[in-house]
Amino acid sequence: MPSYLGAIGTANPVHRIAQPQIAEFMAQALGFGDADTRKLRALYRVSGIEHRYSVLPDYGRPNGEYTFFPNTPDLEPFPSVGQRMAAYRREALPLAVEAVRNSLRQVPDVEANSITHLITVSCTGMYAPGLDIELVQALSLRPDVRRTCVNFMGCYAAVNAVKLADAFCLADAAARVLIVSVELCTLHFQKSPEEDHLVSNALFGDGAAACLVQAEPLPNLAPSLALQAFHCGLEPDGHDDMAWHINDFGFEMTLSSYVPKLIQRGIRNLTDGLLNSLPVQLDDIRHFAIHPGGRKILETIETELGLTRDDNRHAYRVLRDYGNMSSATVLYVLRDVLAHATPADHGAPVLSFAFGPGLTMEAMLLQLAVNSEQVAVGGEQLAVDSEPLSVAAQLRQEKIGRAAKLFTAN
Repeated sequence: MPSYLGAIGTANPVHRIAQPQIAEFMAQALGFGDADTRKLRALYRVSGIEHRYSVLPDYGRPNGEYTFFPNTPDLEPFPSVGQRMAAYRREALPLAVEAVRNSLRQVPDVEANSITHLITVSCTGMYAPGLDIELVQALSLRPDVRRTCVNFMGCYAAVNAVKLADAFCLADAAARVLIVSVELCTLHFQKSPEEDHLVSNALFGDGAAACLVQAEPLPNLAPSLALQAFHCGLEPDGHDDMAWHINDFGFEMTLSSYVPKLIQRGIRNLTDGLLNSLPVQLDDIRHFAIHPGGRKILETIETELGLTRDDNRHAYRVLRDYGNMSSATVLYVLRDVLAHATPADHGAPVLSFAFGPGLTMEAMLLQLAVNSEQVAVGGEQLAVDSEPLSVAAQLRQEKIGRAAKLFTAN
């Protein structure tokens, strides 16, 4: 039997900043002249992002009104990694708590003390005692809740958290797992004109996401996702093309222009590796939850797999409204899939991808499950089936059907 993921709650900082405003901040911080500023503005215009969220108001303010960066022309003395980690510790917990409360609000029958496992995910800050312990205290979780921290894995880390949660539920049918991802990417702005930094400064935003995973459909009035299969790929040639290092002035991103080519080279094998043992073909899938690592990455996957922009609509919406929030982002995309699901989508497969350092590529196959007797759609209560036929069950039936033909063939 599959595990089920649902009740995805999200939270963002109060500072919602338009992409053109951030471009002006960057141009000034980098000391760009008119020609370079025009090029930078063009980069931000074609990013596919309209606005991002940050725990720092500075990106939307003029120099002289900054609260984190120095109010000097060159932002010197540039904030140290210690100062950035102090900001992370101050800001991460409230955002994570808000995301969890937005998750649990969707399932009023689920009490915090019924959670057996807690998985925290982050690559933008660390400290100890950490976010996991602070969440136990802030949410009044059981002191014996089993805690796991997935740290510094990058944009694909939430998929690893989901795989862990699935394993917990397969091992113990009574497990109820809370996953919490919080990423404060904008703390790590790097004042450098290198291409990697220009691109990452144009993409990343702050956000948190939380969800529940358990062995049966969640007791709520909205769809959930049955976890059917996982597959991981590694393109070692991209070891140095996407990386994440700690330096003296924050965490430094390496994000080369070769990344889309690496994904193009590996995405078909990743997809085949996931689907080959299942009774599902790529042509059967109409719902996609792809991590929007950038517009070029989304377009590359569309070209290689024969998808349309509409197939990828959930990723584009998240990219437009939030940017890339590292590990939290794929949960935002899955939330968008659930938010737009209807009873007609019941049992439909969902293909999800995420990418990160290594170059690591993760794939998940999920299945939309309308798990309550009634679902509110457009104000109406529509009756639906209680549980979809799992991929495993479909595979068994297909094998039985093939075996039966051996006895009935003329």
